Amino acid sequence: MAAGTKKIGILGFLVVVVIFGGMAYLSRGPYEAVVTIHELLTENKNLKQAITNLTDESQIGYAKVIKQETIDGKPLTTIKFVETARDDKTKKILEKEYTVEGDIVHFDALIVKFGDKMVTDGKARALYIWRRVYSEKMAPGQGFVIEEPGAEPQRYKDLLKALPIEHRRMFWSNIWDLANDKDKLAEYGIDAIYGSAVYSKLEPELIYVFKLTTAGNFYPESVPDI
Repeated sequence: MAAGTKKIGILGFLVVVVIFGGMAYLSRGPYEAVVTIHELLTENKNLKQAITNLTDESQIGYAKVIKQETIDGKPLTTIKFVETARDDKTKKILEKEYTVEGDIVHFDALIVKFGDKMVTDGKARALYIWRRVYSEKMAPGQGFVIEEPGAEPQRYKDLLKALPIEHRRMFWSNIWDLANDKDKLAEYGIDAIYGSAVYSKLEPELIYVFKLTTAGNFYPESVPDI
């Protein structure tokens, strides 16, 4: 009898746990539900609208030489690197200084090019995240980090504002992992995810303006520093 009562008590406890657990799950808002990167890229209309809202990136930042000097027989170049806001080319959202050996400097970025499945108006769009800076005297893996892959870039903090924070984190931390999966890229309407590095022989009195087109073309353009 005691054993039977004990079993009934345990069963009752489990039923209560299941009921309250289910109520807690159902009471969560739709934005609190756990999603996968697959669900985010295929079902989230807010994400697709955000990607569609991307305009021609054009100027995304610039670099300029602060000084060039020789120390212990090594030529060194110190540069100021600036990333600008999407809606205001004069607004700095990231500014860093780097000193590298030599005067030929590489600027490395990761780029996502979206196709018509992810863009509601059918026009190409592209976004990027700065990765690192390094000179020809350095191995790329020894380059200076600009922005950490997986972190939300400063330039796009307002882009996904319609998504809850956990969905934004999901997007930025997982999007780069799809680069080598052609089937998934096709399924999600992403034309390509790739790294692109541009380099220039840097000289004082010039500003090297970085540009990105909606087609994902990434390039520097030198202009006089006035």
